[in-house]
Amino acid sequence: MTAQRIAIDEAGDDLIIEREGTAGVIRLNRPSALNAVTLGMVRGISRALDVFEHDPAITTVLLEGAGERGLCAGGDIRSLYDNARIGSDFGAVFWREEYVLDARIASFAKPFMAYMDGLVMGGGIGLAGHAAHRIVTDRTRLAMPEVGLGFFPDVGGTWILSRAPGEVGSYYGLTGNMMNGAEAVYTGFADHLIRTDDWAALRAALTQLPPKANAADVTRMIEQVSAQGEAVPIAAQRELIDRAFGHDSVEEIVSALRSDGSEFARKTLAAINDKSPRGLKLTLKMLRLGRSSNSLEECLMREYRAALGVYASADFVEGIRAAIIDKDRNPTWSPPRIEDVTPQMIESYLEPRGHGDLKL
Repeated sequence: MTAQRIAIDEAGDDLIIEREGTAGVIRLNRPSALNAVTLGMVRGISRALDVFEHDPAITTVLLEGAGERGLCAGGDIRSLYDNARIGSDFGAVFWREEYVLDARIASFAKPFMAYMDGLVMGGGIGLAGHAAHRIVTDRTRLAMPEVGLGFFPDVGGTWILSRAPGEVGSYYGLTGNMMNGAEAVYTGFADHLIRTDDWAALRAALTQLPPKANAADVTRMIEQVSAQGEAVPIAAQRELIDRAFGHDSVEEIVSALRSDGSEFARKTLAAINDKSPRGLKLTLKMLRLGRSSNSLEECLMREYRAALGVYASADFVEGIRAAIIDKDRNPTWSPPRIEDVTPQMIESYLEPRGHGDLKL
């Protein structure tokens, strides 16, 4: 069946919205930028959901990415960087609309499917990680590397990570390390693992579901091709991860890793040591608060406050400069040492900001 394009002015060519069979298709279309999400794309997706929600011919919604490299590398970091440098309110606008969209996807009335092939990070997880049907593949490489930018895992990341088995979420949040598809399912970022080669046939079937199909029908169809017996490397490290990351201070976590001395502990310690000390402590605080939260929405509202605080900090600009702009991988963090980050500094990120709180 031929797809029918739907014009969405907000995002221009960066977003392709189509009716394909009984599915509403949302395709991120910035392959040269690995489909990084702009404010226009956030608005365009929101508009597309308005259309799909009220169209009786649409049974399901499918999120996918253009190109071969992945679904989405994250948010439009360059725009955030440029605007943070001049002190504009772009961050407040962008994150407010992005987080509202993430919450809407989580509660969308029709089955929402996300295909997370290839690279998926940051803002891409905000769009896909709260979908009702989250599909990863043998090619998936998923991460929340925000702590390396002086930031923290946002877009609801503190909700997902804080519910991972044991302290696995703390491990991924503080290191920013990549996980494969099997690890994404294990950690709680995905529901189904399939072979990339099986996607074309599965996609064709999912876009042709009958009008009365429901979430259980979608799940059964995906499970028919789910990959079985895939290795979950991170599970083999659970004892060490739970022991080291069970502490409630970054200093104690670092000390536990240093005392262990195993190769995995050394690599983990190296991954932590090059991150923003302020970002590390804020991330751990947010994850612990997320663990006691009752909803995704509660986490998103807290993340919005913290994001506005980070946006105004020197570490945010410096982290992006070192990783994305100059690419020298040599950020100068402020303060430079973990022990110099005080509890008062971290608590300030949880206070209301001038732009008001997020309302969901």
